[in-house]
Amino acid sequence: MSSATIRRSRPNPKSRWLAPAGLILLSFVPIIAGAVRLTDLTGGQVTPDNARFFDSPVPVLIHIPAVTVYLVLGAFQFVPALRRGKRGRASWHKIAGRILAPTGLLAALSGLWMAVFYDLPPLDGPLLLALRLVFGSAMVAFIILGFIAVRRRNYVRHSEWMSRAYAIGVAQGTIVVVTIPWIVLVGPVNELTRALLIGASWVLSLAVAEYFIYRRGQDPASKSRPSIQPA
Repeated sequence: MSSATIRRSRPNPKSRWLAPAGLILLSFVPIIAGAVRLTDLTGGQVTPDNARFFDSPVPVLIHIPAVTVYLVLGAFQFVPALRRGKRGRASWHKIAGRILAPTGLLAALSGLWMAVFYDLPPLDGPLLLALRLVFGSAMVAFIILGFIAVRRRNYVRHSEWMSRAYAIGVAQGTIVVVTIPWIVLVGPVNELTRALLIGASWVLSLAVAEYFIYRRGQDPASKSRPSIQPA
């Protein structure tokens, strides 16, 4: 095989940035919604929709910045080039990971706190509450499992668990992708359909993550690398 053929077979470097670009685009919805919520809180105007946040503002003031950092910074963890550091120096991936693990936990735990202790808004019934608790708890568990894996230098498992955790976090953007077609084709949601659509968004997001985890596992280059790598 000629060198020209080898060069052509290599992926375009620009394509490596498609994944983080798409994830950041998907994250715009929860980020913008969070910015609007913070504006409401700083503006001081209490409405029936935001009264619960004024009654207990600390969890939401933790949740929104943590989610924003986690989603934006986490998107770049899927760029292979950023995982390689220079000799004697930590990679960008490793440095960012030290920020992402605590912010991810803060985002998930504050979200769980709000789900349990805030009054349920309109259209948020017991089913959606149960789903929030299940997937929020799963996100916490995945981050902890990912941390344990990296401490054991099992970088393959670390990547898998962290990918699943990020999938749950970014599913707030997937909700729009799932809900808009329903509203256009069927009509407004009710309590049941809202819960089912949001639940489907989490499932879809995790299914996509599992697909790419499977693809990485089938990559010959990935199979040739040991799951436990040197520091």
